[in-house]
Amino acid sequence: MAAVLQAQVQEQAFDPAALHRSLKVADCGAVVEFTGYVRGGEGSAAVTTLELEHYPGMTERSLQLILEDAAARWPLLAATVVHRVGRLAPGEPIVWVGVGAAHRGEAFAACDFIMDFLKTRAPFWKKEHGPAGSAWVEARSSDDERAARWQPPQGSSR
Repeated sequence: MAAVLQAQVQEQAFDPAALHRSLKVADCGAVVEFTGYVRGGEGSAAVTTLELEHYPGMTERSLQLILEDAAARWPLLAATVVHRVGRLAPGEPIVWVGVGAAHRGEAFAACDFIMDFLKTRAPFWKKEHGPAGSAWVEARSSDDERAARWQPPQGSSR
């Protein structure tokens, strides 16, 4: 049975409980979820609003490819990504990733993998607004380092 994979990009808030229920498919022994929230920062780095832009069509396809890659690595039953765009305030949920699998190991690994690649492969542009002005958020090398751990070793056939 092929995994049920769903990727959504939307402005409106999402309901984690409803998303959780959508992952509980037949033979599902484990559901692992991650909800990311907008951070407020402190002092001169305070964020009053986070603005997210994306390229419609391309972004959804990128998310779907990340889900397909995860399903090719682990025997998943279901996986969903919901990512918000638009203007968000600190404390608002920005991303939800959920994975359903027969066993917890696969569900945990796949959820971690999906988040790592959302941070490095998904075409979202973030701009922070705060008392000190506005600035685009640069890619972080720590995100690239986390994603690199999923790459096969040099010379490997995988």
